[in-house]
Amino acid sequence: MRNLIFSAALATASLFGMTANAAEPIQAGKQYVELSSPVPVSKPGQIEVVELFWYGCPHCYHFEPTINPWVEKLPKDVNFIRIPAMFGGLWNVHGQLFITLESMKVENKVHAAIFEAIQKDGKKLATPEEMAEFLVTQGIDKDEFLKTYNSFGVKSQMEKAKKLAMAYQISGVPVLIVNGKYRFDISSSGGPEQALDVADQLIAKERAAQ
Repeated sequence: MRNLIFSAALATASLFGMTANAAEPIQAGKQYVELSSPVPVSKPGQIEVVELFWYGCPHCYHFEPTINPWVEKLPKDVNFIRIPAMFGGLWNVHGQLFITLESMKVENKVHAAIFEAIQKDGKKLATPEEMAEFLVTQGIDKDEFLKTYNSFGVKSQMEKAKKLAMAYQISGVPVLIVNGKYRFDISSSGGPEQALDVADQLIAKERAAQ
């Protein structure tokens, strides 16, 4: 499944071009795709930037040092959201992990540690019990985590995330969506830094249209 998804992402990148030049204006169909049916944003009045990711994705992991400083400097009129991509199997398990931590309001505290555990330390974090044991080392209450993990609220948020991914028409990760209208990834943009340049230009485009 994972190989098929990344193959699809690479095929999409080939279709829309592999190089982005920050010195030139971006173009629809080249560095980004304009969605035929815009997706409503979560906070009307703000420009939304969504990153879809998976903890098991090495490309997502290597994107972290680039995107995180960028997120910290976003202006107040931009709302950044992370959404776990769920294509079944371990993708869904890790998606449920992320949404659980977000519901507990501790995601920011342990997000990087989870990436490190999976990508560097070889942990699978494939069961709630394995997740809970790891999270205890990060100061998270085990019982609270397990209770939240299996809650109706988390399951509802998972369904919402799956529907959003379908609406965005994603085929791989990491992928960015600006204001529910524009989709692009590292390959189509030309690299991690170029992807954020595309995001900046699309944010400016949306701001000018308001």
